[in-house]
Amino acid sequence: MTDAAGTVQRPGAGAWVPAGGGIPALREAAAGCEGCELHGPATQTVFSKGSPLARVVLVGEQPGDQEDLQGAPFVGPAGRLLDRALAEAGIDPVDAYVTNAVKHFRFTPTPKRRLHQTPDAVHVEACRPWLAAELAVLDPDVVVCLGATAVRALLGPTVRVMRDRGRLLTRYSGASEPAARRTTWWLVTVHPSAVLRADDETAAYGALVADLRVVAAALSLGSPG
Repeated sequence: MTDAAGTVQRPGAGAWVPAGGGIPALREAAAGCEGCELHGPATQTVFSKGSPLARVVLVGEQPGDQEDLQGAPFVGPAGRLLDRALAEAGIDPVDAYVTNAVKHFRFTPTPKRRLHQTPDAVHVEACRPWLAAELAVLDPDVVVCLGATAVRALLGPTVRVMRDRGRLLTRYSGASEPAARRTTWWLVTVHPSAVLRADDETAAYGALVADLRVVAAALSLGSPG
């Protein structure tokens, strides 16, 4: 299907999401997803890593260059920083489930390297069925939105990263994800790549750890529902 300008209109990921599948089934199906044009230039779908029994889910933006090549999220410098921050906050990275709002790497090619390009709203929307399916299976106690793209995908335009970061938000997930089963805590913080770009990386890292300590405290209390 094409629009008036002749651009190919893709159906979104919903056509590829298997009904009633667990995380392994979702991951397998996502490998063939062609719900938006990003699947073409990307090396592969980058789905998730972590335990399907995890009580905390961390959602980033999209895979980067190394993630696209290796097929797993948060394996580059930002991922290593995130693991260190989680451990310092009192959360074992092994017990967390990590994924992205968009499952394919969007980039601008250059002669030397592929430059990260922020996904557009259409890419976030096209990939939303994967994220909704993951959360429905995982049913976590806390979902951490790492950066503006994850916030836009999960909490909408009224939530702002810098204004709302570091505090627990509650809402009934069923309001926008009908498959979700119960109340979950949500926490907004910066993406670890923003820490790496910060003028004062030490201060930015400390603020990220402080936000994640709020998550650790919430996990010690159990589900808000």
